[in-house]
Amino acid sequence: MSTNTGKNKFNLKLPPVDQPSPTDTNEKTTGNTNLEVLRKSLEGLDINHQQRKRLEAFLTQKQKVKELNSEDLMNLGELGAGNGGVVTKVAHRPSGLIMARKLIHLEVKPAIRTQILRELKVLHDCNSPHIVGSYGAFYSDGEINICMEYMDGGSLDLVLKKAGRIPEQILGKVTIAVLKGLIYLREKHQIMHRDVKPSNILVNSRGEIKICDFGVSGQLIDSMANSFVGTRSYMSPERLQGTHYTVQSDIWSLGLSLVEMALGKYPIPPPSPKELVAIFGPKYSPAADLEGQSPSPNSKSRPSSFIGAFGDGPRPMAIFELLDYIVNEPPPTLPTGVFSTEFKDFVDRCLKKNPSERADLKTLMQSHPFIKHSEAESVDVAGWVCKVVGLKPTTPNKGTPEGDS
Repeated sequence: MSTNTGKNKFNLKLPPVDQPSPTDTNEKTTGNTNLEVLRKSLEGLDINHQQRKRLEAFLTQKQKVKELNSEDLMNLGELGAGNGGVVTKVAHRPSGLIMARKLIHLEVKPAIRTQILRELKVLHDCNSPHIVGSYGAFYSDGEINICMEYMDGGSLDLVLKKAGRIPEQILGKVTIAVLKGLIYLREKHQIMHRDVKPSNILVNSRGEIKICDFGVSGQLIDSMANSFVGTRSYMSPERLQGTHYTVQSDIWSLGLSLVEMALGKYPIPPPSPKELVAIFGPKYSPAADLEGQSPSPNSKSRPSSFIGAFGDGPRPMAIFELLDYIVNEPPPTLPTGVFSTEFKDFVDRCLKKNPSERADLKTLMQSHPFIKHSEAESVDVAGWVCKVVGLKPTTPNKGTPEGDS
């Protein structure tokens, strides 16, 4: 294998992204919307009484926010940082609200900046218990500022670091929330997420689970395209190959995220039997996983140094080496005997390399046994989140089927 592994020798590329149509011409997007109009937007949503009350409370708070600007935001500390930008906790002085502010540094022409802010206005209309709420967006000092609902439990990638692994019961509630969020975005706003991964799934001390950073602005995605290189990829094989992709790509990303959170590590390349025994102990049976396995028809022979690395803790893979693995090697799966057969089957249906063979959103939500079981199961999501991240539950939680208090 060449030592120059950073080059794109596999000729993989990111495809162009369809851009949403503009909806406004203002340079700023804020929450100045009639409350009754916002409440009407909740009609017809598949939400319970508690979720409706919380959404209405958020929309009422949102009315206190007039025009957003940097001078009114007091920095309370950093929440996280990634390719997209830095996220900080801030206090909005005029209203007293605590928010999360994402700062995205962009050197773009004024016309592009205006278009990005125009497209971000769609965030105001995304009112769902499974979507992180938006207070607005504005441009200041070379940065796009996006002000969002503050989720005190943080993102699931940070929760995962503290927990080591996330239990299947909790992941059941996570899966339900993400699926409902994706269905809402597709049916109500005709958009796909495009970036489903643990860092874009947030939780709070009330047990709520919400997705954020979805691809509402095609221009913003295009402007940030260069930041992709060097990250672990959650993109589907068809997207990495530059072919047409749909919401089925989000299904792949969800499946990959679930495997990572269940194992406690990014699953590409797959952990060796030795690693799995170290993670799960006697519950894991290597022999059970070997039964019926056959090489992928598209699988390429790997140099012995590459294969040998798997068993001894693999060396870090160069980005295009990783992308080649996703495209040409068998997809990740959960180990046999450690998780329920329903959970294992669910992720296997998500991680079909051919998107036409992948389960679709509604089929998974309405009929998969893992979802049915998770919906019926009483799980104290708030209690688990608070224990892991060191918070006190916002309200007493008895573990309702929705995972809400």
